[in-house]
Amino acid sequence: MTATSGSGGRPDRGTADREIVISRAIGAPRHLVFEAFTEVRHLSQWWGPDGFTTTTRSFEFRAGGVWAFVMHGPDGTDYQEWITFIEIVPPERIALVHGESGDDPNAFTSVLTFAPEGARTRVVMRTVFPTAELREEAVAKYHAVEGGEQTLSNLASYVTALAAGADPDQDAAAEAAPDGNTANGNTTDGSTSKGAQD
Repeated sequence: MTATSGSGGRPDRGTADREIVISRAIGAPRHLVFEAFTEVRHLSQWWGPDGFTTTTRSFEFRAGGVWAFVMHGPDGTDYQEWITFIEIVPPERIALVHGESGDDPNAFTSVLTFAPEGARTRVVMRTVFPTAELREEAVAKYHAVEGGEQTLSNLASYVTALAAGADPDQDAAAEAAPDGNTANGNTTDGSTSKGAQD
C-alpha cells in the first residue's frame, strides 16, 4: 500500500508497495523553492520534521555530491544521515539516495519534482524503499508520512517568508531568547528546530 499525501503525486505501479509519495503546493516561485535545497544556510532553517535540528558535517550540492549530517530528535536521539545527490536539474528535479551512511544497504531513493502552478510551486517527493518491509518499518516506526508532511510544511513556511521579502535569519536573530534559542526554533550553534521549543 502506498501512502500518498496531497494531490499531484501518483504511485508507480511497479513500486507501489515500496513507495511513499507526498505532495504540497507552496506559495512561492519555483526557483526559490528549489533554491531552498541548494545551500546549508537554507536547509538548516527548515529540514526535517517538527522539533528536529540538523548539524551538517559536509555538503556539496552537485550530482555525485554528498550531504552528511546528523538529525537531532526532540527526545535527544541522534540520527546519522547521508544523502548522495544522483541527479540535479535546476529548478525542476532532484534525485538522491538517503541512508545512514554511504554504504547503507537499506538506503532509499527519493525524487523531488518542482512544478509551477500559477504563482505557486507543486513539490512532489516520491520515495522508494528497497523492500516493502523497509517501507512499512519507516511508516510505523519512524512516522515517515507525517515526517515528510511536516518537512514540506516547514519548507513552505520558510520559502513563503522569503518570497514575501522577510529575512528568516534576521527575524530569528532579533527574537533570540537568553537560552540561545529563538522563537522560530533556530539555535545559535547553527542547528535548527522546527515546531517545538524546550
